Amino acid sequence: MPQLESRRISATGDVEVAAYLELAKQKQGEASSPIAPGAPPRQDAVVILDFGSQYSRLIARRVRECHVYCELLPYDAPWEQVAHLDPRGFILSGGPNSVYEPGAPQIPAYVFDSRLPVLGICYGMQALAHQLGGKVAPGLKREYGHAVLHQNAVESPLLAGLPASLPVWMSHGDQIVEPPAGFASLAYTDNSPVAVVGSPQGLFGLQFHPEVAHTPQGKEIIHNFLYRVCGCHGSWTPGNFIAETTEHIRQQVGKGKVICALSGGVDSAVVATLIQQSVGDQLTAIFVNNGLLRKEEPERNLNTFHKNLHMNLVYADAIDRFLARLSGVTDPEQKRKVVGEEFIRVFEEEAARLGEVQFLAQGTLYPDVIESRTAESKTAARIKTHHNVGGLPARMKLQLIEPLRYLFKDEVREVGLALGLPEEMVWRQPFPGPGLAIRILGEVTREKLEVLRGADWVVMNEVKKAQMYHNLWQSFAVLTDARSVGVMGDFRTYGYAVAIRAVTSEDAMTADWARLPYDLLARISSRIVNEVPGVNRVVYDITSKPPGTIEWE
Repeated sequence: MPQLESRRISATGDVEVAAYLELAKQKQGEASSPIAPGAPPRQDAVVILDFGSQYSRLIARRVRECHVYCELLPYDAPWEQVAHLDPRGFILSGGPNSVYEPGAPQIPAYVFDSRLPVLGICYGMQALAHQLGGKVAPGLKREYGHAVLHQNAVESPLLAGLPASLPVWMSHGDQIVEPPAGFASLAYTDNSPVAVVGSPQGLFGLQFHPEVAHTPQGKEIIHNFLYRVCGCHGSWTPGNFIAETTEHIRQQVGKGKVICALSGGVDSAVVATLIQQSVGDQLTAIFVNNGLLRKEEPERNLNTFHKNLHMNLVYADAIDRFLARLSGVTDPEQKRKVVGEEFIRVFEEEAARLGEVQFLAQGTLYPDVIESRTAESKTAARIKTHHNVGGLPARMKLQLIEPLRYLFKDEVREVGLALGLPEEMVWRQPFPGPGLAIRILGEVTREKLEVLRGADWVVMNEVKKAQMYHNLWQSFAVLTDARSVGVMGDFRTYGYAVAIRAVTSEDAMTADWARLPYDLLARISSRIVNEVPGVNRVVYDITSKPPGTIEWE
C-alpha cells in the first residue's frame, strides 16, 4: 500500500485524475503479479464502503461467494479501520442521497490515495464520477426495476465474457451526464445513456445493482472485478479460514482457559470445535438448560456433543433462575437482554467452579453484528438486540472469543463440514439465542412453554416428513398472546392461537415466506389443535423480511 497523501482529488482537476489513473495502472500490475512458488497465497481482501444502500449486505455476500474476503464498513470509516485488511480494492455501495446535494456522503480521500481498483455501484458510481470531475444530474425519468443493458463497442475486463445485452436491476433517480476525463461509457440502457463507466486502469461504475438476484449475471460482473481487475486469487476458503483462525486463537488464548456455550446449533458447535482444535483441554464447554429449549432438545444435544465433539462438558440446570428473571417481562428487547445477561452470569459462576478462566467463546455471526448496529456497522439501523452482541452486560468479567464474527451462516456451515461435523448438526435450522422466550408473545410461563413445545414439535415433525426441512431457512411455531373462541366436542373453548412461521433465505438478512403446500399446512393445523392442549386456532404467517423480521420478537 503506498503512503497516503493528505491531499484530496480535485473535483475538476484533470491533472489529478490523470495522475491517479497512471499510478492505479502501476498498482494493478503489482496486484496481478503471480505468487512466488512455494509461498502461501496472500489473503485476498476487498473493502465495501456502505453509503446506506438496502443491498449493501448482499454485496458482501456476493464477494464472499467468489472466495474473496471482504468487510462492510461505513463510508466514513477511518483509514485505521481499513489499513489492517491490506485491501486489493474498494467497492462503493449505493445509497439514498444525491451527490450534488450539500452534505452528501463523500468517498474518503484514502480510496483515491491508495490507487487501488474501485467499483462504484449506483450512488457509489455517481460519487466516483462527481468527485473525479464528471457531471451527475437528476434523470429525466426515474428508473426502478428491470432494464436491458447494452454494451458499447469498448473492451473491458469488467464485462468480459458477458453477452452484448443482458437484464439488470435498476433503482435510481440521478444519472451521469458526463463521465470524468479518462473514463469511457461501456454500456447503456434506454433510460441511462451512461449505465457503466470505466477506465483501463481499474476504476469502474455501475448504475445498476449487480448484487441482487434480479441481475442474473451480476455475480459474474463482481467476479470479473475481483479477479480480472483487482487480481484476487480466491484464497477465502474454509480450509484457509480454519488454519488462520486456529492459529489466531492459540495466540489470543496462550495458556489461558476458555469456556464455550453449547446450544446445539451449528454456530456454537463450530466455535467449540475450532477452539478445541486450537487449545485442546484448555476448553470447557458448558451446556445451559435455560428452560427455553424445544422438546427433548437438552437430551439430544448432550448426546450429540458427547458422541461427536469429545470435549470437556459441563451441564448447568438453570431453568428456575431464567424463568424467575423473565417473570413479568413482556417487552421483547427486555427479554433478549435478560436472557443474555443471565447466560453470562451462569457462565461466570461455572467458570468460578473451574478455577481461573479468562475467556468466553460464543458464536456471534456477521448478520448479528450488522443488525445490532455496533460501532462497526453504524450506518445500519438497529433492528433488534442479538444476545451475542447487544445483550451482554456492560461489566463482563470474561474476555470474548468470537471466531465467526465476520461469517455468514452458509460460510459457517461450510466450515463445519470442513471440520468434520455431522451433517445433521451442520444443517440444523437456526434457533435464536433467547430460545422460546421470543416465540411466546407476552410473559413467559411454564404453562406457555409446554404449549409452545408441543406445537413446535408438530411443525418440525411434519416439515421433516414432507422432506422440506433443508429447503427452509427456518420453520417453527409462535404462541401468540391472543385467545379465541372455538368449538371442540360440542363444547365452547377459549384457547390460544398459534402462528406457524416458515421462511426461505440465504443469510437471514432478507427472507421470504415459504409457500408450504396446503396439505402440509392442513396436517400441521389438525395435529396441533388435536394434540396440544389449550390451542384451538392455527394461522400461517405470510410476511416477508422486510417488512417483518423472521422471529416475531
